[in-house]
Amino acid sequence: MSTPVDAEQAWKDLQRIRVPQERVYDEFERSVSGGRGMTFVMAALMWVFLAGIGMDPPLWGVGLLMATYAGLLVALIVRSSRRSRMQLHRSRVTGRTWAAFGAAGVLVGGTVVLASHLTESLEPMYAGPIQATAAVAVNLLCLGPANRWAADSVRGRGDRAADEGAGR
Repeated sequence: MSTPVDAEQAWKDLQRIRVPQERVYDEFERSVSGGRGMTFVMAALMWVFLAGIGMDPPLWGVGLLMATYAGLLVALIVRSSRRSRMQLHRSRVTGRTWAAFGAAGVLVGGTVVLASHLTESLEPMYAGPIQATAAVAVNLLCLGPANRWAADSVRGRGDRAADEGAGR
């Protein structure tokens, strides 16, 4: 036995479901960036760390710099996560997110190595800030597009899941 389906009512029901879903994706895309303030604070921390490491401190200085940098990054992450209103399930971290993270690591690491090679002839007082500036500039230039690309994959995956569910 089949029951008659009112197409107009079915469309309204679908829109009632999809509109909140789209709002969730929009909010996720907004929260992915963390805001410009967090981006620039992270970039400033990275610059200070890389400039300090580039000045060839003694081994205990390297350890102190690394511990301080890690502690400040953890504090920044904790502060940001407490402020965030958006908490999605961990399965929303897609392959694109990991690819963007890995590519950023390779790109910034490659920039540090290349800048280090190019500034070998300079004194450490000048070489450190040059290396840090190059690495932070590459990070900032690639951060926005990479985050948008990773966030688009979450939206696309949700649309495919909704289409598969509608086909049943």
